[in-house]
Amino acid sequence: MTKNSELIFAPELDQPVRYIERTRNYYLGLGYETPYVWAHYSDVPFTSLCKPLNESVLALVTTAVPFDASKGPQGPRAPYNAAAKFYEPYSLSIDEEMDLRIAHVGIDRRNANMEDSNCWFPLNAAKRAAESGRIQSLSKHVYGLPTNRSQRHTLEIDAPLILSKMRLDKVDVAVLIPNCPICHQSQSLLARYLEEAGIPTVIMGAAKDIVEYCGVPRFLFSDLPLGNAAALPDHPQSQDANFELALRLLEGAPGPRTTVQSPLVWSLDPSWKLDYSNLDQLSPEEILHLREEAEKARITARDMRVKSVGA
Repeated sequence: MTKNSELIFAPELDQPVRYIERTRNYYLGLGYETPYVWAHYSDVPFTSLCKPLNESVLALVTTAVPFDASKGPQGPRAPYNAAAKFYEPYSLSIDEEMDLRIAHVGIDRRNANMEDSNCWFPLNAAKRAAESGRIQSLSKHVYGLPTNRSQRHTLEIDAPLILSKMRLDKVDVAVLIPNCPICHQSQSLLARYLEEAGIPTVIMGAAKDIVEYCGVPRFLFSDLPLGNAAALPDHPQSQDANFELALRLLEGAPGPRTTVQSPLVWSLDPSWKLDYSNLDQLSPEEILHLREEAEKARITARDMRVKSVGA
């Protein structure tokens, strides 16, 4: 290296978004005084594969929700829609048509694609893996995990229900795909629960800090906008490549807290990472409006939760 040569580094913002810090500052900026306490563990359970993947039944777990036209806008460019939330785990037959949406959670609406469901639910990639013999089969059902701020409820109510559904379907391994920040925590808690029950898991996610802070066995991190952690939009090659990485992680992780980063790149310009829940980019009037909208959404979600699960 010569004396006059320059070191050419990537921009400082070109690193995984710190969603815990970002969301904490966001809600403090909206006037909420008590920061959310994220799940955090020292010990992480880990279950090795008991048989090869080509002899294993694989389950998919999503935080997306089946489309219901009566619950308001849920399509492309839809605003955050608390009315479309769900509070009880669901299962859908793998043989029926599925229309899953992500308008009910806090995804990156400025950047994430809301049209191609393969970005958030790798069902087609999983089916191709089964057709090629990479896995023995998909489970009879796919499973929906509620986005639950109550960590206790996730661990004591939702996770046991998901496990019981998987037992009936004779599931051997599971791939968990979250969307919003709280989705990443809920799926991380479920991963820990399933591992303790003897089912190896891998999370395909985009919120690296939340998943690793909680502590999970295996994590495929894709540095993509929240809501699109499974693949790039309209890009079957990236769907298959990322799903294959998840399968390799199931096979090859040496122990708990194994993170692999996908090589997928959303954009050569990393400035999209500044958009999510960033009050620095908003005017006082916009912040006031967001506070009002957040309160409406909080009340709507609270009322729905009480009607659904009574708490």
